[in-house]
Amino acid sequence: MTIETQQRAIAGHARTDAPGGSRAASLRQGAVQSLGIAGFLLALVVVFSVSTPRFLTDDNLVGILTSVAFIGVVSLGQTMVIIAGGFDLSVAGVAPLAAVVYAQQVNDGRPIMLALVIALATGAAVGVVNGLIVTKGGINPLITTLGTLSVSGGIAFSLVSGQSVPIDDMAAGFMAETDLFWLPNQVWLFALAAVALALVLRFTVYGRSLYAIGGNREAARLAGMRTDALAVSTYVASGAFAALGGVILASQLLAGDGNLGKDAALLSVAAVVLGGGSLLGGAGGALGTAAGVLVLGTLANGLTLLHVSTFYQQIATGAVLLAAVGFSRLRGVIDRSAR
Repeated sequence: MTIETQQRAIAGHARTDAPGGSRAASLRQGAVQSLGIAGFLLALVVVFSVSTPRFLTDDNLVGILTSVAFIGVVSLGQTMVIIAGGFDLSVAGVAPLAAVVYAQQVNDGRPIMLALVIALATGAAVGVVNGLIVTKGGINPLITTLGTLSVSGGIAFSLVSGQSVPIDDMAAGFMAETDLFWLPNQVWLFALAAVALALVLRFTVYGRSLYAIGGNREAARLAGMRTDALAVSTYVASGAFAALGGVILASQLLAGDGNLGKDAALLSVAAVVLGGGSLLGGAGGALGTAAGVLVLGTLANGLTLLHVSTFYQQIATGAVLLAAVGFSRLRGVIDRSAR
């Protein structure tokens, strides 16, 4: 049996161990979850359309897509980590750090693309640290990434002495420029990244391996998978995605600021769970996460149009997250009872 065949086999086995039991049950779970998130999104659209005439305007719909691009990109990296059985809170520190690095590099005269690469490399470096501490140090991902969140966020503030740094070159805002079909580049970037990641997770050995180590890491290791390397790669990807999110915010504001993206950790985890991800690992997907991001963005936008205070919006977001976790738990119980 070749290594690839072993990986395919163990991936299928891991999905069996994941909530949902057999592969058929897993597919049924995915279909139910997709219908559930689509139905919830449709219900939000109907409610807000009836409640305020400003909701279904072209400008507002474009505004929703634009507003979710940042957290959408961050959530894609979070999806990879959670599928593999991990957790990454450091995204809320990496995003502002990358925004500050991007702004400083542009102001120092670096070409914009080089500044972008440096910012992404910064995020990836934080991911390497996270991955090595978790896999080689055996430290809980929650504790590890909470620590690197604090460190990276602190570095971001120290680099700019707590001040917002305006970007001198207007071309650095290319992510926020409107391009095809009246949508900003950042929206297309998020959409393309979501589709690309969905294809990787669904059709590549690497993608199936992430589900395998998330569903049953020991079985994956015994099957010959390099579980530590795979886990580290998800943290590296998450760091890079979070850094890309930071660059998107810096492009929008034409500034680097240590306060950018402070809610990224909670919102990205919420989007993954809403989209069918399991905090136990072995489940989730990029397109489901994208749907979860749209739900969060639509909810925030509709409540803002109805003049609901940000405090109550936070309560609503938390309530939706708890409902999604409860639904996932209930679904698992029902499926186990049916077997």
